[in-house]
Amino acid sequence: MATLETSQAQLATGMAPGRALRPRAKVLPEHARSHNRSLVLQTLYRAGERSRADIARETGLTRVTISDLVAELLTEGLVVELGQRESARPGKPAVLLDINRTAYQIIGIDLSEHTTFRGAVLDLDGRILERAEIPLASSTGDEATAKVVALTDQLVALATAPILGIGVGSPGVVDLTGTVLTAANLGWVDEHLQDILQTRTGLPVVVANDANVAVLAEHGYGDAAGDMMLVTIGHGVGAGLLVAGALVYGSRFAAGEIGQVMVGTDLGLEATYNRDQVLEHWLAVPLLEQRIREAEAAGGSAGPILREAGQRLGIALAPVVGALNLSEIVLSGPTELLDGPLAQATIETLRNRTMAEFHGNLTLRMTTQGQDIVLRGAAVLVLSGQLGVS
Repeated sequence: MATLETSQAQLATGMAPGRALRPRAKVLPEHARSHNRSLVLQTLYRAGERSRADIARETGLTRVTISDLVAELLTEGLVVELGQRESARPGKPAVLLDINRTAYQIIGIDLSEHTTFRGAVLDLDGRILERAEIPLASSTGDEATAKVVALTDQLVALATAPILGIGVGSPGVVDLTGTVLTAANLGWVDEHLQDILQTRTGLPVVVANDANVAVLAEHGYGDAAGDMMLVTIGHGVGAGLLVAGALVYGSRFAAGEIGQVMVGTDLGLEATYNRDQVLEHWLAVPLLEQRIREAEAAGGSAGPILREAGQRLGIALAPVVGALNLSEIVLSGPTELLDGPLAQATIETLRNRTMAEFHGNLTLRMTTQGQDIVLRGAAVLVLSGQLGVS
């Protein structure tokens, strides 16, 4: 098998602002070859078992172009021939092609949980082959970074095929170089995590905000339709936005950082910014669990606490839903906390605070990806950057 040569800069383009996740049509000549290559791979990745003629028909590319690209992809081992299609029509049956789904494996790492760093070795279809984890044990700063490196080493050792790349979902604000500009819960400021792991492993690495990574999983594997917002609730609270088929980053890579939005205005609109009044104060899992324990110890129940948390979330989301006319909100986090009074209070608050004629059909649901959403999103992150597919 030929070596797949993709630079770190090329990998980063998979997360470029405004870049549609799935190529769908031809482009200008100067961009044509790389785009058309991704178009062929995307067609096979999603549809599978297509002949050269099928691919030409579905992509709009010429048969000559398809033949040239397929020959290149066969040489690289990214595409395989499956044999001739059974056909009742006269003439030589077409040869079917598919992505070589066993050619590479992907490492996904999830740093979003408040007690554990989790990782997995995945195949190209996002199936988890091996798992590893390291207890966080309240580690911050260099100690937390050391645990990420140790987890990465474990996962690299577990891989049984060449590694296409390493994808990491981190809490906090992460720029396009994979630098964690700030992740307060992990004590990171300007942490060059992508460079650290790249130097350590010699493999392509891409680090992104965990909520953005989770959106990729919901888009790639969860059949999410249209524009959507995915809210991740764990160590902190964040959100990923998918608009017009592309991730939204914001001018300083902080789009979706709703956890630090002040929603505690109970003392009046003149109240100044206060970290004790931001959304995470009500919704971050460690604080939410602590409040529930205290309430139950005093003879109360979790219901009122979960409903208040949902109301605060609805307050934070209503302006975003109104501004972008979103049709779907997806929640990701502990099902036992989110799926019930909290989710119900959130959707009720959203509907009460937005115009019914434009937002009456808004839906709110739990992710279909469960606990592995960031791990599987990390696989999409690598696939998008390395192969241009998702």
